[in-house]
Amino acid sequence: MAYKISDACVKCGSCAEVCPVGAISEGDAQYEINADACVDCGTCAAQCPVEAIAEA
Repeated sequence: MAYKISDACVKCGSCAEVCPVGAISEGDAQYEINADACVDCGTCAAQCPVEAIAEA
């Protein structure tokens, strides 16, 4: 199951920098995870300083 970024996202970009498959991109209000590309590794969730990323 892919991860999802909540409204708590502060758009710091740290998650996108560490995603091994490039599944995270900057959206209008927050960063977004492409569920089809996500490999469910959890690297982004571990990197997020505000804990805005969790399994969907």
